Amino acid sequence: MSTRERVVLDAAPSLGALYAKAAGSRLRALLPGGKAEGGTLPEAEHHLESLAADPARLVAYQRLVGDTVRDTLPSVFVHGMVFPVAMSVMVREDFPLPLLGMVHLSNQVNHLRPISSAATLSATAWAADLREHRAGTQLDVVVEVAEGGEPVWRGVSTYLARGIWPGSRPGAPAEARAPFTIPGRTASWRLGADTGRAYAAVLGDYNPIHLSAASAKALGMKHAIAHGMYLAGRALAGSTPHDTGYNWGIEFATPVFLPSTVDVAFTDRGDQTVFSGWGARSGKPHFSGSITTTAQAPGSGR
Repeated sequence: MSTRERVVLDAAPSLGALYAKAAGSRLRALLPGGKAEGGTLPEAEHHLESLAADPARLVAYQRLVGDTVRDTLPSVFVHGMVFPVAMSVMVREDFPLPLLGMVHLSNQVNHLRPISSAATLSATAWAADLREHRAGTQLDVVVEVAEGGEPVWRGVSTYLARGIWPGSRPGAPAEARAPFTIPGRTASWRLGADTGRAYAAVLGDYNPIHLSAASAKALGMKHAIAHGMYLAGRALAGSTPHDTGYNWGIEFATPVFLPSTVDVAFTDRGDQTVFSGWGARSGKPHFSGSITTTAQAPGSGR
């Protein structure tokens, strides 16, 4: 049984209000006597009942990422529904790291069974495993989703706060990454300068690093970058089963600056599909991941 304090939310928080709170916390931290960073994670979980999908947003999302318009929820759309609950944990006064400017490293998701678009869901989110990274401090944000008390979805998002270490800054150089070998291209995605704004309009994630070059530069980025979950949604569209459970994961290597063209490759290995994306011009890896079918739905014939 969890020993975390449970905070029950009355309604899904507004992402706009959460980003405003994060901006205020960042400014206060810069003032003399501001909050020290890199401490311990709060022993708390945030819980929300009666969470339902908006039908218009669902169709808009499916069309945005090229998914099938259907009456079950895509996994990344579920992530978008519960993201405000997760983010509410990350803007707590006792959360030790600045939300704005944080880098999205990876996701691991268990989509346990098909979830009806008419389902009424609950979500519980908490932060875990604060640990060192070669470039700062990383942590996991865990969200568990249930329908009628039955678990249906579990996601672990890993984030990095650059330049902030839980202890002293490591003196040893970072280990070199394995070289990236470009696989056979399956398709190319042309991402316009408005890609981040289009995703934000559907799922409400108006993080400034995704919206425009000017707002991204204010937070230390060269240009606006694509949402990691937009890239995940594009990768999962057409590759996930609709009638059974599956696990998927994605790791982000380098940001996709907007506008950009991303080459992608998908390889079918039976019950698993592996995928990767890289810069069409630079050849630099952007992301890689996999989708694995976990169970066969009765009578599905799969």
